[in-house]
Amino acid sequence: MTVSAFTLNVRPDNVAVVTIDVPNEKMNTLKAEFGAQVRTILKAIRDNRALRGVVFISAKADNFIAGADINMIGRCQSAKEAEELALQGQKIMAEIHALPIPVVAAIHGACLGGGLELALACHRRVCSDDGKTILGLPEVQLGLLPGSGGTQRLPRLVGVSTALEMILTGKQLRARQALKVGLVDDVVPHDILLETAVELAQQERPLSRRLPVRERILAGPLGRTLLFKMAAKRTEQKTHGNYPAAPRILSVIETGLAQGRSSGYEAEARAFGQLAMTPQSQALRNIFFASTDIKKDPGSTVAAAPLHTVGILGGGLMGGGIAYVTASKGGLPVRIKDINAKGINHALKYSWQELDKKVRRRFIKPGERDSQMAKISGSLDYRGFAHRDVVIEAVFEDLSLKQKMVSEVEAHCAPHTIFASNTSSLPIADIAENAARPGKVIGLHFFSPVEKMPLVEVIPHAGTDEQTIATTVKLAKKQGKTPIVVADKAGFYVNRILAPYISEAMRMLSEGEPIEAIDRALVKFGFPVGPIQLLDEVGIDTGTKIIPVLEAAYGERFSAPATLVSAILNDDRKGRKNGRGFYLYPTKGRKSKKQPDPSIYRLIGVSAKGQSSGQQIAERCVLLMLNEAARCFDEQVIRSARDGDIGAVFGIGFPPFLGGPFHYMDTLGAASVVASLQQMEARYGARFAPCEALLRMAQEGKRFWPTAESEPVN
Repeated sequence: MTVSAFTLNVRPDNVAVVTIDVPNEKMNTLKAEFGAQVRTILKAIRDNRALRGVVFISAKADNFIAGADINMIGRCQSAKEAEELALQGQKIMAEIHALPIPVVAAIHGACLGGGLELALACHRRVCSDDGKTILGLPEVQLGLLPGSGGTQRLPRLVGVSTALEMILTGKQLRARQALKVGLVDDVVPHDILLETAVELAQQERPLSRRLPVRERILAGPLGRTLLFKMAAKRTEQKTHGNYPAAPRILSVIETGLAQGRSSGYEAEARAFGQLAMTPQSQALRNIFFASTDIKKDPGSTVAAAPLHTVGILGGGLMGGGIAYVTASKGGLPVRIKDINAKGINHALKYSWQELDKKVRRRFIKPGERDSQMAKISGSLDYRGFAHRDVVIEAVFEDLSLKQKMVSEVEAHCAPHTIFASNTSSLPIADIAENAARPGKVIGLHFFSPVEKMPLVEVIPHAGTDEQTIATTVKLAKKQGKTPIVVADKAGFYVNRILAPYISEAMRMLSEGEPIEAIDRALVKFGFPVGPIQLLDEVGIDTGTKIIPVLEAAYGERFSAPATLVSAILNDDRKGRKNGRGFYLYPTKGRKSKKQPDPSIYRLIGVSAKGQSSGQQIAERCVLLMLNEAARCFDEQVIRSARDGDIGAVFGIGFPPFLGGPFHYMDTLGAASVVASLQQMEARYGARFAPCEALLRMAQEGKRFWPTAESEPVN
């Protein structure tokens, strides 16, 4: 007998409570097979004339409904099938809304996608004031739009401008934010959520919420025309036409407002069906499944050791960021050691500013800020380090210094203490060379800024023991990061595929391609920033350090135009951090736009003369990245195509709508990638020669991912 995900209980006060609890799942998600269960419950509610109201509530500890089961979409073979899925969802929501008695959604935890659409179909919504409670329609992040009425109900409830912002970006609202925009009717402590909802369910059904004057004007014909025109322009500037869901969202919402709900629902279901079949949605869903899969991957076959406390060596930008995520997201006490008090104070100030920002935005309460800050302490020596489970080293990229840190940690910490180096280029085996306990030495490479970048690379050397790998992966997840385990080879994975991409941009600059033309081409391709701006953001001095390391390890294909790099560095151009790089950065007043510095061309001895199209510029940079990614796969620098795609998307912003370099190469076909590389090789030289792995795959007709794309090949 199948256990129902929805159960009906009628209270003595004649309020029906529908409890949502998907069996054997941590999260409630909506599945097509639940339709019959819900309809049976709705019929029982309609048939019971004594009922005064209905409450929908979750039995899960931290979520209402986290969305619809995305696998349903993957099983659809045509746009028509996916459209039918949306129509079924719309019909169920319509039945809930049509109940003759008040219906209230009692929301605690994640209320996302189909979960919020169910809540929108209710007549009222009340949510808990818990930090876990978030509400949103994130379908756009999967290349879709809300398909169960969300595009029609949300604008009428909160106003069209707020709805557009939520649906076009996937923005999630906290409880108080949801109350402020009128998405929920009340916010209460979790322990009185059900009783509050029951009280609301016994009151008369509310009239339609009166929107603010601004929203009423924007909903009118003139305001609507202007709003959608501006929204379309902003969307195109942001997406560069790479995300077809965005313009469809605008079209569907506008249809509903201009032609009525019925037309809006039809347009929504049709658009949902068509978007589900786009390659962009398939790629974005692949990234979603890959990241979900990685979260479950322990990184090793051996169980992780317990984690109680963490130490950090170095209170600089990276050390401060690592301390912050360890204490605030990981909930672990952190002890920072630095050679001077200034470093410790810098790290503490950094955490305080980040937490205080959250207080000002009402994400956390002052008491929570204070308790998280209390987890971070500092010292000029190794006092307090004796029992640290992991010590993360975040000092300068100097091998002898890092080796000295290993010796000191081994002398002052426990035998079980793991030494994790946040190096971006030095081999972990070299760092562990003189270690007494080399099995406890590992790399843990964070990306800057630490609190924003989701990826970390976990880098075991040949002698790292399996429990150390598992424990380091566990720590990274506690810090809110997505870890990939990569091999201890020069550049690891992310920097190795990034270096030829940036070097090629430098070559084009030395050939006279304008700075802004290069960056614009790669942003249009789908990267968040262009390669030259990225170098400015990272710091030109920092970003170019790895080039000699990679050139020594892999040869000429990693060389960058030496005269260009030295000319830039000799002119004290470090990028944004000192206000001078390839761009000039304003130092005073409000944040105004950076401008390409025209004196760069004179400095490097070229004149700016755009000769290539944006497509040609993008091809040169991206093809080298793809070729290097294929080499990393073949050399087992990464464990799977899954890890390679997540590493590129989360680590360097590889266009998510392409699904990562391996998904993208599979979409193009290995033969096509090889042919493009060979054309480039004939024109620009041997660095474009396709690697053996791609030649072999092209010849054998193989892919990096299997056809089903459920699990990557190894």
